Amino acid sequence: MTVVTRFAPSPTGRLHVGNLRTALHNWLLAKHHGGRFLLRIDDTDKERSREEYVEAIRADLAWLGVHPDGEERQSARFDLYEAAFAALKDAGRVYRCYETPQELELKRKVLLGRGLPPIYDRAALELSEADHAAKASAGEAPHWRFLLDRDKPIEWTDGIRGPQHFDPAQMSDPVVRRADGSWLYMLPSAIDDSAMGVTDVLRGEDHVSNTATQMQMFTALDASPPRFAHEALLVGSEGKLSKRLGSLGIDTLREAGIEPAALVALLARLGTSDPVDAGLDAEALAASFDLSHFGRAPARFDEEDLHRINAAVVHAMSFAEAAPRLPHGMDEAAWLAIRPNLAHLGEAADWWQVVTGPIEMPAFDEDTRAFLSGAAETLASLEWSGEVWRDLTGTLKDSTGRKGKALFQPLRQALTGRDHGPEMALLLPLIGRDEALARLKFATA
Repeated sequence: MTVVTRFAPSPTGRLHVGNLRTALHNWLLAKHHGGRFLLRIDDTDKERSREEYVEAIRADLAWLGVHPDGEERQSARFDLYEAAFAALKDAGRVYRCYETPQELELKRKVLLGRGLPPIYDRAALELSEADHAAKASAGEAPHWRFLLDRDKPIEWTDGIRGPQHFDPAQMSDPVVRRADGSWLYMLPSAIDDSAMGVTDVLRGEDHVSNTATQMQMFTALDASPPRFAHEALLVGSEGKLSKRLGSLGIDTLREAGIEPAALVALLARLGTSDPVDAGLDAEALAASFDLSHFGRAPARFDEEDLHRINAAVVHAMSFAEAAPRLPHGMDEAAWLAIRPNLAHLGEAADWWQVVTGPIEMPAFDEDTRAFLSGAAETLASLEWSGEVWRDLTGTLKDSTGRKGKALFQPLRQALTGRDHGPEMALLLPLIGRDEALARLKFATA
């Protein structure tokens, strides 16, 4: 059987790192089995769904390198839902209710006060057809609940959490359709998973109770449920659910200079026992993707880790990969010189400014200015070659007796305006003879 997974976001906002991790894991699961990964836009909420968010979802996935094998829109599938709903009505598996949110909340408080589970009491099942007709005459439209079978325990083997057991007698019959006719999440999702041939659903552990309800929905729809797996939710570096994670999206990460390969490398392994490896491409990550490697502990997302992984990705980047995003005039020699000092590709422009100038250098004391004046004279006398930095520092060491920081630091500061950076043996040839001499002479003025 071909493995089919899906990612089903609602286009009511931008994706954040938790959503992106879910999408990535479903994509990797499908690729691991040579299967198909589908994007389903859950846009049944007409009031909040925006086409701009649909486009953003597609763009964000593409930036990550996650390319769906097909796409569906729930807004184009209403006829399918109506047909399934009609069949459930005929089978007595959905029923009409009229309680207001305030009435339901009061019932909850009464049950909790008695130490009982705050589940719906099914009072609407006692209404006669005459009662329904009277409510309709009064202008009251019903919302609809799915009738759980409370005589059969709900059980499945979760791909991550193992055997799961739920007692439906301790669960409320879920509302599946609002009084205005609009759909809530669970029933259309079950209908679509069946109709789209989804074989595996990998999602957050906050959906476990939804899965318990949907298991009975699949049965009522005369459909086989997919295999379910629920992974631990992301927490911040402090070990708690973080509000920042709920807003940390592609735009924020791109502005921070994060490469898609770095984000994929981290998110692919978050929640598993496998080490994060910035050198693995999508094919290698898919080959090693295994639900048995997932744990139950919260998956910690640390932005410092992400930036560290990003640096590793940049350090492995070839000139050909980086060239379209490098400053004008920056060639391969400059890239290889500057690359080891980059945590983010955007920093290349700052280091290229060091090469091309102008630079700001510190004020030097009289003794240092004298040393730099001698350095300028020495550099002017040397043959300009790829070893000019070695020749310059070797000659100055012999003539001045300076060594270590006292020798190298003033030269770096005068030539680059920085206290640290790429190897001077690589930078100096890029700066060029005339510019280097001009900088040394300016430092002595």
